[in-house]
Amino acid sequence: MNENNNEKNKEKKSAKKGKIGVVVSDKMDKTVVVKIDRLKMHSKYKKKYKVSKKYKAHDGENKFKVGDKVMIMESSPISKDKKWVARNVEK
Repeated sequence: MNENNNEKNKEKKSAKKGKIGVVVSDKMDKTVVVKIDRLKMHSKYKKKYKVSKKYKAHDGENKFKVGDKVMIMESSPISKDKKWVARNVEK
């Protein structure tokens, strides 16, 4: 039983979450602000509506510009607000 728990813990630690969004600001040095849109369903009326959230992501090379589509991956905290790293989206 311990072997199964160890395998599950390894899987959980290695699985990092990723989100795809659009860069809305690149004014900071080595940081971009990425806007993530998702659909949420109203509990009573069952209508879907759009919810947006902005994340600060690390961009070490300053290569992403406003309007670029990027993927952000979870990482260890880089600063107070930055806990994500920006990556290219393969088309």
